[in-house]
Amino acid sequence: MANYTVYIDGASGTTGLQIRDRLEGQEDIELIVPEGEQRKDLSCRLEALGRSDLGILCLPDEAARELVSAAPAHVRIIDASTAHRTNSAWVYGFAELEPPDRPAPGPRYRDLIRTARLVAVPGCHATGFLALTAPLLRRGHIPPALRLRCHSLTGYSGGGKTMIAAYQDPGRPNDYLSPRQYGLTLRHKHLPEMRTIAGLEKSPLFSPIVDDFYQGMLVSVGLGAEDFIGGEFGRNGTLSIEALRRFFTDYYRGQTLIHVMEESPQDLASNTLAGRDDLEIWIGGNEEQVLLMARLDNLGKGASGAAVQCLNLMLGRPEYSSLRFETPVQNQKQPA
Repeated sequence: MANYTVYIDGASGTTGLQIRDRLEGQEDIELIVPEGEQRKDLSCRLEALGRSDLGILCLPDEAARELVSAAPAHVRIIDASTAHRTNSAWVYGFAELEPPDRPAPGPRYRDLIRTARLVAVPGCHATGFLALTAPLLRRGHIPPALRLRCHSLTGYSGGGKTMIAAYQDPGRPNDYLSPRQYGLTLRHKHLPEMRTIAGLEKSPLFSPIVDDFYQGMLVSVGLGAEDFIGGEFGRNGTLSIEALRRFFTDYYRGQTLIHVMEESPQDLASNTLAGRDDLEIWIGGNEEQVLLMARLDNLGKGASGAAVQCLNLMLGRPEYSSLRFETPVQNQKQPA
């Protein structure tokens, strides 16, 4: 007999389908998924949500706000949309990070997610960016006034049904065969959470790029020696990649889904972690400048995997149940 009843609204979309795939067949989970006309009937959806232990919303922003505003007050909700990620009434669903308003070193979001009623799943680009920058900001190694620059190369599944259909159309134009930069107004929907959750005074200069592969993501942030505060990572205008690597290894020690890689890469593919729910951190560069890189699956740790991780924490299941990942030796210790 199932221990938990989980409602999924928007299970026909890319994120919802992958969440359903991770949870379907789990003996302790009973899924409630509106089908047919019920998907459009707000009263039916609210009734089903009210019968659940937890609801997961995989909806457009306005639809998510509508459902949340009418939801029974007792229901716990995970929202995978952009709608609530900077709302102070919601807990940000990046379990491995320290919240910006807590003294560092301190508790991680994991501790807040366990008891939260409302949890917002991070965006995929934001997940990679924050994994690289939030630890440095939390510990005072780079200033919050810094204008960070970020590039993110992603598979086309991140654009949802419309973009997937465009890329898979046999008659698509030739320019779909090459990388395409977008978000050129510099108002990408992930920027508010990137700035707010990192604790930055200015929005990053963010350049997202989509390419002709289904899923996977590589997020890069470049920093010069002059951007760092203090001498922990080098002195007299020089940088130590090894010192930076030790810092990230220590920050993420015991975090099963975050792997700090020990070697410096010559090149990196973006889709290597497709189908997985973990994230790799790579560091390259030289004594003058470094490139911090996060590789993940935009549909895994960047969306559905993060949602299931939050669900596990909120329901008291083992944190990594129903997730797909590899565990390097240095990360095998469970976090407190």
